[in-house]
Amino acid sequence: MLKKILIGLLVALVLIQFIRPARNQSTAQSPNDITTQYAVPANVQQVLKRACNDCHSNHTTYPWYANIQPIGFWLENHIEEGKGHLNFSEFASYNKKKQAHKMEEVTEMVDEDEMPLKSYLSIHHDARLSKQDKDLLLAWSKSLHHQIAAQP
Repeated sequence: MLKKILIGLLVALVLIQFIRPARNQSTAQSPNDITTQYAVPANVQQVLKRACNDCHSNHTTYPWYANIQPIGFWLENHIEEGKGHLNFSEFASYNKKKQAHKMEEVTEMVDEDEMPLKSYLSIHHDARLSKQDKDLLLAWSKSLHHQIAAQP
């Protein structure tokens, strides 16, 4: 009986390899990208690309293990959840109140070391924010929050 269960699980694991979730890899910049409405300095863009955009934009760089199911499904769910909280590729489509609130959240999450997630950092060591990276993101997010909040 145990042998049949194990064989069944193995067959299911092999079959699930043929089911692939959609990839979060847009080929072009969205017309709603944050950079279309606000200044994002090149050094901030570099930090965002390295530490944030895999989960908070339409441009994920997938690791090799994303091709192994069910890991691929788990990653795609995680990305969709991240984009649901904040998507820099669609930021300009948010109303001003939501934009201001999202930048306030960026400040809070970075300041309290809640982003990038510890689980993400355990595999993506290059996404760690140095003190300089953190200070840069905090200054930018606070400045952008004040800029947005001052708009009518």
